[in-house]
Amino acid sequence: MVYETIPRTVRIILLGEPSVGKTSLILSLVTEEFAENVPPKAEEITIPADVTPEQVPTNIVDVCLTEQTIEQVAEEIEKAHVICIVFSVDRQETLNKVASYWLPFVRDNCPDDYRKPVILVGNKIDLIDYSIIDNIWDIAEEYPEVDRCIECSAKTLTNVSEMFYNAQKAVLHPIHPIYSIEEQELTERCKKALTRIFKICDIDGDGVLDDYEITIFQKKCFDTPLQLQVLDEVKSVIAQNIAGGIENECITMKGFIFLHCLFIQRGRNETTWTVLRKFGYDESLELMHSYLYANIKVPVGCSTELSYKGQQFLTQLFEKYDRDRDGMLNPTEIKNVFSCCPHIPWHNLRYTVPTNDKGFLTLQGWMCRWTLMTLHDLQSTSAYLAYLGYNFLENDTQKSAIHITRDKKVDIAKKQSSRNVYQCHIIGPRSCGKTSICRSFLGIAHKKIKPTTYERGDNNTENNCCINTVLVYGQEKYLVLREIPITRVSDPLQPHEVNCDVACLVYDIAATRSFEYIARIYIKYFAESHIPVLIVGTKGENIMMRQEYILQPDVFCNKYQLLPPQFFNIKENKHDVFVKLATMAAFP
Repeated sequence: MVYETIPRTVRIILLGEPSVGKTSLILSLVTEEFAENVPPKAEEITIPADVTPEQVPTNIVDVCLTEQTIEQVAEEIEKAHVICIVFSVDRQETLNKVASYWLPFVRDNCPDDYRKPVILVGNKIDLIDYSIIDNIWDIAEEYPEVDRCIECSAKTLTNVSEMFYNAQKAVLHPIHPIYSIEEQELTERCKKALTRIFKICDIDGDGVLDDYEITIFQKKCFDTPLQLQVLDEVKSVIAQNIAGGIENECITMKGFIFLHCLFIQRGRNETTWTVLRKFGYDESLELMHSYLYANIKVPVGCSTELSYKGQQFLTQLFEKYDRDRDGMLNPTEIKNVFSCCPHIPWHNLRYTVPTNDKGFLTLQGWMCRWTLMTLHDLQSTSAYLAYLGYNFLENDTQKSAIHITRDKKVDIAKKQSSRNVYQCHIIGPRSCGKTSICRSFLGIAHKKIKPTTYERGDNNTENNCCINTVLVYGQEKYLVLREIPITRVSDPLQPHEVNCDVACLVYDIAATRSFEYIARIYIKYFAESHIPVLIVGTKGENIMMRQEYILQPDVFCNKYQLLPPQFFNIKENKHDVFVKLATMAAFP
């Protein structure tokens, strides 16, 4: 089913048999008195926003079959947002025509994938002393687009304003996306949305909403505090109507969903819709694009990091879902974190961020992974922060969770970087030990290395990256190592493979032709650039072989005013190389 977006102006059309009181209803609404003599058809009227309960301008259109053709009526149906079909309660034949003619006619003139809401209006209740609502509901069950049925009287003004208000509500707070009239319960999509909302509002993650959490929810959704007496009454209603709705004086997920079902059954659709919209849902109960993706523009030369506010939110989220309080998120806990998201955004965590021996995510690893995603895929960070409730809990857009660094040109001019996240590209010939360096950075160099399947030319891949923290003169910085996959020595490097904060050119000290490759890479891509370069000789446990190149590594480094070659032995697993790389990035 497709649902239309909320219109800026609500257009209501009144249909029905002649003399059922359509025009009288409109005039009674406008003049607040009953007119004995009415024209065959009222002119279209516009009710200003400031006099409507929902603060939305409303156009009301009268239809008269003696003055309009069927084609013109069909056009009016197409333009309308909601249709009121009026019949006279004292004339059974007018009610019969609702089901036999008007409802099929309306359906025929609506798109197949979108049925406009219909209000069935029984006018002239001043002429009878009984209710015919039960008869109307029999019709409504056959036509799900019937939003509600109302009895009213244009003569006594009974329920006239309520009729138009409910027509307005049927457009602004439609029932069908959130409630199944046939099944008398919330739709699955509505339950799913409310489940996400419940989990976000469950600030301490104990599976229930206590008084403090309910108060926060109430204040942020409706901008008014919840009186203690009202809260007690709400709990009492839940407890009386559904088993397991209240636990230890707190509202459970079951109770929360029941409460919204009750709101809708009592005609308070707007309450549930206010909550859903506060949490970013549109009329199809999908999260809106503007809610998921904050409008964050990153100038050329700048990068993106988590702000202090973003880090604080994510730290609290980690602590919320670390239910066993062991300082780590196991696979079940990670699944719980992202249970209100489309899917878990990360895989292969052990080879990307610091974990414990079992591969469980530490707080350090958690912050590292978010930092990496923010650096490489800001859109995903924005979306997942929204899924996880940042907008609601922080009362702000995801923009406040992101810090945009200054232009790198300024860092170079000042010879000091203002960034907290540095990108280091690991470049070297095949089998020279690039992957071993990355694994050592995470403390898992002992793990068996599987053949890599990285694609060259992918500018945004995170598969060949790992990230950890490094201390630079006592300050914690994030260092991202990105392994540049080399298939053939003759392959040129792409601009995105060269551009970084610091380059680590790697060669195998035991392979005589290994250094030649990185020497040529340096001369071709880095000699004239502002990118700091560190040359690292791997497999330091082996005998150092003389390199078959015009200059030996130490002489080459001296000629180009580089630091002497650093020798790396995975068995020693020292972090000196990583500290040097981060320091060079911090002071380009």
